[in-house]
Amino acid sequence: LSLAFNGASFGGIVFAPLLVALISHLGLAGASVAVAGVMLALLLPLTQRYLRRVPDGSGDGSTRPAAPGLTRAALLRDRRFQTISAAFALALFAQNGLVAHLMTRLSPVFGPHDAAIAVSAAAICAIIGRTLLGWWIGDTDRRLAASANFALQAIGVVLLSLGSTAIPLALGCILFGLGIGNVISLPPLLVQTEFERGDVAAVVALITAVNQAVLAFAPVVFGFLHDATASYVLPFAVAAAAQTAAAIIVLRGKRADRVRT
Repeated sequence: LSLAFNGASFGGIVFAPLLVALISHLGLAGASVAVAGVMLALLLPLTQRYLRRVPDGSGDGSTRPAAPGLTRAALLRDRRFQTISAAFALALFAQNGLVAHLMTRLSPVFGPHDAAIAVSAAAICAIIGRTLLGWWIGDTDRRLAASANFALQAIGVVLLSLGSTAIPLALGCILFGLGIGNVISLPPLLVQTEFERGDVAAVVALITAVNQAVLAFAPVVFGFLHDATASYVLPFAVAAAAQTAAAIIVLRGKRADRVRT
């Protein structure tokens, strides 16, 4: 799972400097149209080839999915679901807002070109962090791993919030970047260990829906806070607070799991 998600991080490495170069030559509108055109040309045939048919588990030795045991209403009342969903919704809100505004935050110190390189470095760190976690996690407590990941990002975001020179900002990018990929890959790993097999698909789908609904507002909220204060200190501090809260919430679910057991 970690290796599969690295495609998105590789895009982060390539696209930050690529977009800066395209915008300088084509303007924002032209660069957007060019990227959208390439995406359509690549994605349409790939989806037609690989997503058109849904495997049914027949004829290949695999088993059909187990029947779900929990309704969606029951899931929403489940403490395990609540703590996973709330923690990762907060973390993704912080992460999405930061990624959307990171270039703007770094450019006054680094300049547009080097700021793009710093964003790419964060994406490289995302690959490193996700791959290392995939190799290491095994039977390790996955809630504890998620909490440590959020805490690491929060430290990095504090540096991004308060730093005014290249070194603390670069270190902030590294620490924040090491956790970026894991915020995406950890939720299904937690669900896999805490829910019955038949409920996993429904739980992951519902968590993803909640997360997407929350994180979609992050760029505009960060932009509003920046415009209201003429600084990125407050929006990035809000992000660090959200990640700290996520680290606490995901650990509180350990109690619920012990009580259930």
